[in-house]
Amino acid sequence: MKTMKMLVLALMSAMMMGCGSLGTMTGTSGGTTTTSSEGSGALGGILDILSNPNTIGNVISSVIGTNKLTQAQLIGKWNYYGPGVAFTSEKALANAGGEVVAAQIKEKLQPTYNTLGLSASNTIFTYNEDNSFSANIRGIPLSGTYSYDESSGKITYKTLLLSFNGYTKRNSNGIAILFEAKQLLKVLQTITALSGNQTLEVIGEVSKQYDNLRLGFDVTK
Repeated sequence: MKTMKMLVLALMSAMMMGCGSLGTMTGTSGGTTTTSSEGSGALGGILDILSNPNTIGNVISSVIGTNKLTQAQLIGKWNYYGPGVAFTSEKALANAGGEVVAAQIKEKLQPTYNTLGLSASNTIFTYNEDNSFSANIRGIPLSGTYSYDESSGKITYKTLLLSFNGYTKRNSNGIAILFEAKQLLKVLQTITALSGNQTLEVIGEVSKQYDNLRLGFDVTK
């Protein structure tokens, strides 16, 4: 019962957060063009997401769990399995609703990530005990050093090419490695040499629609 009550709160919060920013849709029925707000169908969309076993675990863990990732737990090899999305709000209801909206954003980003050619075999992050790290993003290698703040989940990366900040977040299948949208674009542009590519512009457009959004990669061991 407690879990169900928390999910109801998540639904209510997500509707308040997402309805005003999802825009409008147009359609044709029986030769008549109709216009409706996506927000008016938000409940149905959220229920669809909550029925998906790949996202329900993330919603529940976000509502219930507040455990932070230690550096010891970060150590190891992590393989990509999908887009990573999270909000930074510290309010419990915003976090709960944000996780539901995040699932919707993941669905929007998945085709873009597919076009970039990201997969479990070519996008891998490895964190070592000596604070060195290595990564492959679409098969392109990246390596350097990192420092990790367990209290905030913030990771500071330093490489020969660039320095940037990232964040970690638990999910049901592993962790998310996340970045501010501009940082993610910078990393992808540097690694994939796709500066100005329309595919990357999708990420920028998504980030403009939501406040306090972090984007990146869901990974698992």
